[in-house]
Amino acid sequence: MRKGMLEYCILLLLHREPSYASDIILKLKEAKLIVVEGTLYPLLTRLKNDELLSYEWVESTQGPPRKYYRLTAQGEDFLAELESAWDELSDTVNHLRYKLLTTTQS
Repeated sequence: MRKGMLEYCILLLLHREPSYASDIILKLKEAKLIVVEGTLYPLLTRLKNDELLSYEWVESTQGPPRKYYRLTAQGEDFLAELESAWDELSDTVNHLRYKLLTTTQS
């Protein structure tokens, strides 16, 4: 479940703007989703191999060039599918939670 959520979160971040791996890790940490490079890089590679991401090298003023990842058109479509699945799952869980809360409080 965490793996699927991590993939979804990365695509959400890259939907907003292209980012390099260190920025992705930082943004995930800010959202309280702790991810290490050893987890992130293989996932980024898989998403690129699945043609959901592309990347470009961008010169940096603070060291070597950085690889910036961005969503492809196929990645945007896949993200839309994930968002639909997430909404459906969230609705189901919230329905069950609400139903459970109202029956236990009666």
